Amino acid sequence: MNAHRRLISVVLPAFNEAEGIRRAVTTIAAILQLPGYDCEFVVVDDGSRDDTFDRAAELTDKGLPVRAIRLSRNFGKEAAILAGLLNATGDAVITIDADLQHPPELIPAMIKAWEGGAQIVHGVKRDRGKEGWVSTLRAKVINLLLTRLGGVDVRSSSDFKLLDRIAVNALKCLPERKRFYRGLAGWIGFRQVTLLFDVADRQHGQSGWSLRSLLGLALTATVSFTSLPLRIVSVLGFLTFLLALGVGSDALRSWIRGEAVSGFVTIIITLLLIGSFIMISLGIIGEYIAKIYDEIKQRPVFIIDCVHDYGSRPQSLPDGREIDTAPVISAVSHLHGSPRTGAGSSEP
Repeated sequence: MNAHRRLISVVLPAFNEAEGIRRAVTTIAAILQLPGYDCEFVVVDDGSRDDTFDRAAELTDKGLPVRAIRLSRNFGKEAAILAGLLNATGDAVITIDADLQHPPELIPAMIKAWEGGAQIVHGVKRDRGKEGWVSTLRAKVINLLLTRLGGVDVRSSSDFKLLDRIAVNALKCLPERKRFYRGLAGWIGFRQVTLLFDVADRQHGQSGWSLRSLLGLALTATVSFTSLPLRIVSVLGFLTFLLALGVGSDALRSWIRGEAVSGFVTIIITLLLIGSFIMISLGIIGEYIAKIYDEIKQRPVFIIDCVHDYGSRPQSLPDGREIDTAPVISAVSHLHGSPRTGAGSSEP
């Protein structure tokens, strides 16, 4: 590569994208034929059940600058994006969905904004495309909760971003393991701009986001960015105290007047309310304890099964190699042992 040319890395997290990964890479590669720039693609196969990794490796064999990475299992999109960021070597890194619902045509405008001094360029959805009303309502409710509780505006935000190398290095230095990429990309600061786009129709397969996975992402984002839910415990305790004062005052008044202390239904309702408040409080505290527990275990965010790299000869990893934050093979934690290798494994 010419020393005066700049390298753009494109990270594509992929899950069951065998039908569309070739189209995604070739389409983006054609758009990135820009003067003064070279490009590379980091395709992260997040434990797909189809031939996504093999299809990506075939592109490498055909001369395209593709670094195909297969994770040992499905770790989730957040882990796949992190794996891509850690293995990208460009002056700027673009994260984009492999299904091309993020329009690659916006990439030149992102690069232009980057050349103009922006260090993070956010792709923000103008509309959500052809989604059912249930999916649209579900996404809006979850994004609103994240924005209100998490303190980070993620309404209409997406994982379609361009990050300067400085921003990528800042994200790599963050020690947390349960990550929310959209929130962290805004949290780290630097000069940021937004570009609007329309969501394109999905050409192949179906979305891997279920209600359960969306709620899990929302929960991770909330406990990662705010302690506000913990304050709800204090509010519930205060409401319980007021309720106890009211019921106690009524019982005391009846006793002073010599009246029979009645109100069996009131007592039952009071006990149920107090029990509900206690269980809700324990649930909120439990989520934060679970977050702490996940962090202190210090397990790697992901484990790489094998890599097919356009820049080196495929070969097995040596026995006993320690996987750390190397440019190509990284697991965000020290993982000792002999990784599983395949025909496409390579060493940086």
